[in-house]
Amino acid sequence: MRLPAGEGIRIASFATASPPFVATQEYAKDFLVRHYSGRLSERSRSLIEKVYSHPSVMKRRFAFDSPLCLIDEDPDSRIARFTRWAVDLSEQAACAALKKAGVTADRVDGLVVNTCTGYICPGISTYLIGKLGLPSRTQAYDLVGGGCGGALPNLQLAAALAGGRRGGIALSISVEICSATFQMGDETSLIISNALFADGAAAAVLGDRPGGFEVVSSSSHYAPEHRDDIRYIHKEGQLHNQLSLRLPGLVRKAVSRTVAELLEPLSLRIEEIKHWALHPGGERIINAVKEELGLSEEQVIPVRTVLSEFGNLSSPTVWYVLEEIERRGIESGEWCIMLAFGAGLSAHACLLRKG
Repeated sequence: MRLPAGEGIRIASFATASPPFVATQEYAKDFLVRHYSGRLSERSRSLIEKVYSHPSVMKRRFAFDSPLCLIDEDPDSRIARFTRWAVDLSEQAACAALKKAGVTADRVDGLVVNTCTGYICPGISTYLIGKLGLPSRTQAYDLVGGGCGGALPNLQLAAALAGGRRGGIALSISVEICSATFQMGDETSLIISNALFADGAAAAVLGDRPGGFEVVSSSSHYAPEHRDDIRYIHKEGQLHNQLSLRLPGLVRKAVSRTVAELLEPLSLRIEEIKHWALHPGGERIINAVKEELGLSEEQVIPVRTVLSEFGNLSSPTVWYVLEEIERRGIESGEWCIMLAFGAGLSAHACLLRKG
């Protein structure tokens, strides 16, 4: 469907922000082996060796000063670390995006923040209103529970907020501190998650402004019957990531339907979409989406690059991929689809056109 209140709304600018601690996969593997081998089965230790040596991910960035804080981190310390870094990285990304757009904080009318890796009340949005100096009248929303796909429902809402008043400006911010959900055990889901996920934030400025990307249309698809295939569950007061081995096939089906519902009303074909900002859920998922949509290897180089250099940052990662697409070059008038999927099971797509 075409965005109801966002016609003519553009992504004027966007920016990403990553924490300073960088860990190679070799470093991360050695850390786990050193501190957790005694708690793990022989099978788990063998799986760690296998997944951490996979070439699809080379390094990741984390929101801590030292990984030692992860060892038996208590819930109070964990939520404090989440709050500190989620607010800080969001502020960094927002400041950079506002500067790129040439927009001052007092011009912002709407703010939407999404995260799935920590819960605080009041939400991150209220911290940012103060830190960024946004007007007290700002319409602010905190979205939770969207998982890796959360950035695109956020974008839909932010576009509607920006389009709700003449000259409106909205900030769309996605931030995840996946390390704040770190757990170690023999479950395959935990081992794979610990080898894949990382931390980061992204912010976009939306408004009726020249240049940037026009937000043309969006679509979403939910398959609640597959809720347990990708979700967080609570164990002993902590979040545990749960990922099914069926996920690539499930994502493949959801993506096909979501993209079809996005393009058909506009009489566009997949072949007309040159650029694809895909969420990098992992190499198997990238390959499944590539095959289902008939994309070329060149079209998935940006998503493979982000997965290699940053890992899976959950919801903000799709913005990192769009950033990589811009870095490689996108011409005025060319189409781009942002495509993300996550908890629900859900899939979301946004059709953009470069200004």
